[in-house]
Amino acid sequence: MASMAEQLAANMSFSALANSQELKNRIWFTLGALIVYRLGSYIPMPGIDSIALEQFAQQNSAGILGWMNSLAGGALGRMAIFALNVMPYISASIIIQLMTSVSPTLEALKKEGESGRKKINQYTRYFTVLLAAMQAYGIAVGLEGQGSIVTDPGMFFRASTVITLTGGTLFLMWLGEQITSRGIGNGVSLIIFAGIVANLPHALAAMLELGRTGQMSFFLILAIMVMAFAVIAFIVLVERAQRRLLIQYPKRQVGMKMTQAESSHLPIKINTSGVIPPIFASSLLLLPITVANFSAGKGPEWLNQVTALLGHGRPLYLVLFAALIVFFSFFQTSIMFNPKETAENLKKSGGFILGIRPGEKTAEYLDWILTRLTVIGAAYLVFICLIPEFLVGYSGIPFYFGGTSLLIVVSVTLDTVAQLQGHMLAQQYGKLLEKASLRSKKK
Repeated sequence: MASMAEQLAANMSFSALANSQELKNRIWFTLGALIVYRLGSYIPMPGIDSIALEQFAQQNSAGILGWMNSLAGGALGRMAIFALNVMPYISASIIIQLMTSVSPTLEALKKEGESGRKKINQYTRYFTVLLAAMQAYGIAVGLEGQGSIVTDPGMFFRASTVITLTGGTLFLMWLGEQITSRGIGNGVSLIIFAGIVANLPHALAAMLELGRTGQMSFFLILAIMVMAFAVIAFIVLVERAQRRLLIQYPKRQVGMKMTQAESSHLPIKINTSGVIPPIFASSLLLLPITVANFSAGKGPEWLNQVTALLGHGRPLYLVLFAALIVFFSFFQTSIMFNPKETAENLKKSGGFILGIRPGEKTAEYLDWILTRLTVIGAAYLVFICLIPEFLVGYSGIPFYFGGTSLLIVVSVTLDTVAQLQGHMLAQQYGKLLEKASLRSKKK
């Protein structure tokens, strides 16, 4: 019976998708925007020797360059106009969120509703420009220090690099906002998703080539594939898991009618923080490797020692990576879910949790539940991200099989499917309401 119900629901979804012109337009717009993004990732910057750049990218694929290149869909390795991708925008968003919890001015803007949210978004865009310009200038200086990569080094090359890369990031930021409003799902997440997925075939081919040349055994390749499918299944299981708190609403008198007592659920995800913790932990840890790579070994001795200790699979790297993931998990969760605000909203609507007094006691209980769920979510993120690090460090598999990449791909896929289902349900409800109104007019 369950399988028949699921099949019927699937048939209804496909039928709704076939009959929904608006949803079709959203899907086509999203696909078109992602195609524009992929085309832009192949447009090179001026003043770059492509052969020397390719050699440099291959030599430094294990540091933050390789990680950022995987998220950028290979644009950083080709030094295309979208080389920075949307990472400055994500960094700016997280920093503004952190400042919102510290600054009374930004906190007051957040409480103003839609107008305050627009102002905060504007501040995020300004900060994105600043971060993108700083990163672009650092890349320009680093490329000039590699000798033959830049054909004509100087201030003109640095200025053109800053303008080009910053403009590319701002265009992708705008494109992501357009996908969010006129397409399906979160546009920024879909852009990162498209970049990772676009390079997965190349990663598979590279791994199979290692097996063909004898550098990797057949059983190791098979084990990696089985582990990848197992990790994907585990990610789906945890990302869909949630703790559902029973909320009771007492009888209320509305006008001359007495409403019956009702109950609902307050869902709290196990992994409330999403994919932000691994992204920021990787960025912070791989920064010394990037500086050392750009200095070509001519930097201070302590920097070279830190770079050696923070290699993939090294004990210090794994310990710090896990600690940063746990820290950012609690930080991001505190931003996304506020127990005091939730308890206050429940009190205003008349809802309460059985056995818990409304107000402060409810907030304490929600904080108690959220803390324990965050511990489980942080442990899950550490497990997902560290297992592939062992393979990267000791087996030499392609970088794209990292846990962060798999986590982003699976999470964005689940969110996109949920968005599609939401659009289809809204379309079905709209048609039902339209039919009901027509029937009432006929009567």
